[in-house]
Amino acid sequence: MRRLLARRMKFHLLGAFLVSVGGATLYKFGIAEPRKRAYAEFYKSYDPMKDFQAMKAAGVLECAPPK
Repeated sequence: MRRLLARRMKFHLLGAFLVSVGGATLYKFGIAEPRKRAYAEFYKSYDPMKDFQAMKAAGVLECAPPK
């Protein structure tokens, strides 16, 4: 029973490290990178004035009532 905690602690620390690195990698490549690409693709063709005119025509904005 000697050094049981130390041996088990090494195993658990290594496992926790690997799980955390794996989780971070999965998040980066599974969520963050596709989200960045989606935002970049959206803003390539985004026209803020066209969006403003559409919101103005719909009556969404109080500061710019529709005509």
